[in-house]
Amino acid sequence: MSDELKHECAVAMAILSKPPSAGGDFGGTKLSLLLEKQHNRGQDGAGAAILRADPEPGDEPYWIAKSASPTPLADVLGAIGRRTVCGNERIFLGHLRYATFGKNDTAFCHPFVHEAEELGRTLLLAGNFNLTNAAELFEEHRRSGAFPTSRSDGYLVCETIARELAHADGAETPPTVAALKRALEHADGAWMLCGATADGWAFAARDPHGIRTGWYFAGENAIAIASERPAIQAAFDTGPEEVKELPPGHALVVSPEGEAKIFDISGKRAEIRPCSFERIYFSRANDADIHQERKALGAALVPKILETADAPMEDIFFSYIPNSARIAFHGLLEKLFATVAGTVPRFGEIAVKDAKFRTFIADAAARREFYKHVYDVTYGLVRPGRDTLVVLDDSIVRGNTMKNAILPMLDRLGPKRIVIASSAPPVRYPDCYGIDMSTLGELVAFRALAGLLGDGAGDELRRSAASGEANPLARLYASFSEEEHCAEIARLLTPPEMKAEVKVVYQTVNALHAACPGSSGDWYFTGEYPTPGGYGVLAKALTNYLEHKSERSY
Repeated sequence: MSDELKHECAVAMAILSKPPSAGGDFGGTKLSLLLEKQHNRGQDGAGAAILRADPEPGDEPYWIAKSASPTPLADVLGAIGRRTVCGNERIFLGHLRYATFGKNDTAFCHPFVHEAEELGRTLLLAGNFNLTNAAELFEEHRRSGAFPTSRSDGYLVCETIARELAHADGAETPPTVAALKRALEHADGAWMLCGATADGWAFAARDPHGIRTGWYFAGENAIAIASERPAIQAAFDTGPEEVKELPPGHALVVSPEGEAKIFDISGKRAEIRPCSFERIYFSRANDADIHQERKALGAALVPKILETADAPMEDIFFSYIPNSARIAFHGLLEKLFATVAGTVPRFGEIAVKDAKFRTFIADAAARREFYKHVYDVTYGLVRPGRDTLVVLDDSIVRGNTMKNAILPMLDRLGPKRIVIASSAPPVRYPDCYGIDMSTLGELVAFRALAGLLGDGAGDELRRSAASGEANPLARLYASFSEEEHCAEIARLLTPPEMKAEVKVVYQTVNALHAACPGSSGDWYFTGEYPTPGGYGVLAKALTNYLEHKSERSY
């Protein structure tokens, strides 16, 4: 992805069913592997906690380490390796954090801890989640007589579950299930939670719509839970069929004796809407299903790319933006070779992502010049003045890097035309379930809509905002053709000094669903949100745009 897009965090948990048959650090090693194999999902913070079975009075019931340094995962893995291994360690909990709200501090790193005198009410919680109604939960928590010390949704969820644990009736079996049901009953958003109490109960819970990913594996020696299936496969050397998806709206609960059961904690049937960006970009492509789906996304673009390139095959050079578009590019090439006869398509790696530039240059012009060199370029492949250069990206969200770095770099090669193809549809709406794009004005697709509306854009958008429609923008988007919208996006992305003609091709929503049939979460493309809070965020985002406010919408 060319734009920096803060996204999904990762959870990891290993629960030992019985003591390892040999010495060593079985649990710590498995947790470290689960975290390392998901390192792509969080580079702003990391944390781990290890809970001990049957702790003695006077002993700490758990060990914990967190880091928000520039190398958080390495710090935490090092701490796990250096700790004093105890023979009664049983629950291993870890988290990787992407700072969606830009707050890089250990106070925001998971696991969160609620301390209590009773082991059964001491809770440790880590999660991959965002809530649209955190403000309401804060007020509810305050009205209950508590004194909340943070407004972060992670803290609030932890405290809410802990409060329900404290109120759980001893007759309720297990009390963890009852607490989760009541604590999450009014939560609006998306989550995959992993937690444990100091008396030995462990759990993993997923939101009713299945927006966030969650997988588990029940092995002979341990139960493993993670955000991505291949992480469990690697850590426990198992096949994909043995790693199961945690059902939406359910919780996997493991007793202190090691008995695991799945409980329905939602009590209602919700439309299942897994986040499609998991398939397009977030999750690693070594998952067997995701690998094939990304190839299908690339293949689906071939007809539209060839139509837009409008050149003989021998005058087209195909490439991609590294590294997340690489698998989709493989699918594009396979489709090309299967459909084009007589001419072998020319392709290669044109863009090479360079190391991140860090500079203290104060002069703005000099900073812009450095920014243009975030990517390096391969010379000698594109014939100046003759070739059309097709470049595949997994998505075009804000367009800043595309305009300020990638297109100026590609233009140095002297192509006649540049076609930028996105394996995802245009992102037209804000997201509130974890992806850092809650501001409408940042989205190039929305800016293109405002451009197409012309001088009366403000008035038209105000009328739409006042219409009372759940999605006041859908009608405006529908008033323009896909070709008009893509042409306006191309205009917005084209730098003033650009010599080559720039065209943009986007995936269609129908093609996305055909390529990724199990992931219907597409609200950022369609504006069809799975929860009421999503529509509230859209309304707030539109109001903020019209009032020239840059604040977040949730």
